[in-house]
Amino acid sequence: MKKNKIAYMAKIGVLGAVAAVIMLLEFPLPFAPPFYKLDLSESVVLMAGFAMGPMAAVLTELVKILLNLIFNGTVTALVGEAANFIIGVAFVLPAAFIYKKHKSFGFALLGMGVGSISLVILGAAVNYFIMIPAYARFMIPMDTIINMGTAVNSSIDSLWTLILFATVPFNLLKGVVCSIIATLVYKRVSPILHKEF
Repeated sequence: MKKNKIAYMAKIGVLGAVAAVIMLLEFPLPFAPPFYKLDLSESVVLMAGFAMGPMAAVLTELVKILLNLIFNGTVTALVGEAANFIIGVAFVLPAAFIYKKHKSFGFALLGMGVGSISLVILGAAVNYFIMIPAYARFMIPMDTIINMGTAVNSSIDSLWTLILFATVPFNLLKGVVCSIIATLVYKRVSPILHKEF
């Protein structure tokens, strides 16, 4: 039992570290302001959830965020990191729960679909009510944030339109791309993730 627990934690540590490294490879998208940068680390967290269950997904997400803090520090007084954790969990947790109940390819796809919808909805709410207002209060004035959105999309002229035309498509794309990567890679790494040490 103790050996299994150590192996479980070791796998979470390794997957969290891999996700943290992938998180460093972030890049902007042409339809979103430059402070939105896409990274594909959630694909690794998804695989942790599929292989070891919902709690493993949450713990892997936490390790990823903590390691990213060590690598990058914080410029948001931890608001950005907390929001990233909440939004990441909103994506991977539904997928891991659904797949745990029905371990089939179809239910994996359903889980990732539900997770992507959850990511979009919670991502919009967290950005609208917490993250962007916190940035506006502590770092950049709201007008400047909106103007950064307007520079890439003239339809963005308020916080609401920033969420609608930048945050929502950004998170939808993130959910879809990370789901595709997890689908393509999981079968190959699954034997390693399920291996007992």
